[in-house]
Amino acid sequence: MATEPYSSKHPIGVFDSGIGGLSILRALRLELPHENFVYVADSGHAPYGERDDSHVIARARTITAYLQAKHHIKALVMACNTATAAAIHLLRQAHPELPIIGVEPALKPAVAQSQTRRIGVMATRGTLGSVKFRSLVESLAGQADFICQPCDGLADAIEHQDAIKTIALCQHYTRAMGAFGTQSGQIDTLVLGCTHYPFARDHLIQQLGPDVRLIDNGEPVARQTRRVLPQLASGETLGQCLLLTTGEAAFVKQAAQHWLGLECRVDSLID
Repeated sequence: MATEPYSSKHPIGVFDSGIGGLSILRALRLELPHENFVYVADSGHAPYGERDDSHVIARARTITAYLQAKHHIKALVMACNTATAAAIHLLRQAHPELPIIGVEPALKPAVAQSQTRRIGVMATRGTLGSVKFRSLVESLAGQADFICQPCDGLADAIEHQDAIKTIALCQHYTRAMGAFGTQSGQIDTLVLGCTHYPFARDHLIQQLGPDVRLIDNGEPVARQTRRVLPQLASGETLGQCLLLTTGEAAFVKQAAQHWLGLECRVDSLID
């Protein structure tokens, strides 16, 4: 619990089950370049999408409490679809003073862009099986057909930067969804419903072609964070990033360099 008033100098907390949330952090830094960020990669407990809800909720509570107590965050971004679906309502109840921004598969933007009205959704089983996701699909009933594909192992392959396995799984799961393209009856829009999946974007484009739209939720989440922040940082100085992990620090540092071009400190977090 916070013991002093929030100020513009306090950081924004961001967490994910691993490095996938770096795709959200990338969008946040572009939208809010003067803000400081503390990112927790809970790699020691990944992947969330293949864990039960009780485990994910416990991790979300532990990380939120840590970020408040040790870093006095002024907002929290849950950069994980699975954690958002399982725990965001509980965290908001427990921390009403803290703006908490979650992520969800970007179905609404996909509906706005699709011409064939057939939309593919790649996500974890945890996300696709959640009440929150089912409610989202039901709210869009009649506007499009959603072909939902659980992608077991894909987040883990991306997490470990296993390109061969990532490509093979992308091929397997997209083929299982049916025909992609811009003709009637084809899937013309693909929602990347896990924050890890944008890091496989290039592989997916090679497989599906440039005409299929790929949609993730990085930019919408960044814009929403700007809207709800209690105070914005200002000035000309770029904000700082601190990366923490319950896994291997060197691995997270390499991922941040590889995908974000980010050179920053990474500390091990003992939970």
